[in-house]
Amino acid sequence: MSKHTIYVTVNGEPQRAEVDSRLLLVHFIREQLSLTGTHIGCDTSNCGACTVLLDGKAVKSCTLFAVQADGHSVETIEGVADGGQLHPLQEGFWEKHGLQCGFCTPGMIMAAKALLEKNPNPTEEQIRWGISGNLCRCTGYVKIVEAIQYAAEKLQAQPKEEVTV
Repeated sequence: MSKHTIYVTVNGEPQRAEVDSRLLLVHFIREQLSLTGTHIGCDTSNCGACTVLLDGKAVKSCTLFAVQADGHSVETIEGVADGGQLHPLQEGFWEKHGLQCGFCTPGMIMAAKALLEKNPNPTEEQIRWGISGNLCRCTGYVKIVEAIQYAAEKLQAQPKEEVTV
């Protein structure tokens, strides 16, 4: 396999790395950067546990090579909280009981974050569509949808200059 040097910003931090051309982005994130919040769930891109934001767009990191992220920005679940303060989505999942085992939660939050950045006031149907690429085997989606609605309301209530989605 050939090696490539990539430059990628991950959670706001510039990264330079030497990677094999066939290394998946999910493995780069987990193994080379030690950011293990991005989960590997199915190895077939069906579950969405590996969802991250690539330049603000929700993508399944098991479907991209790390070299495809070269020159781009990646956000993982580790980059969502602001210091010690939970993001409203993380708070919503806690407050509205949108998680049980928590395995799918990072991917759900990343998909929901991309949705709320695009549409800050989604309907229930839009939320369900926005997370439709993410599977949860523990909870009913009702609580997950409620968690995202909670976050949308909280984000809209924040003064505009403080909103960081």
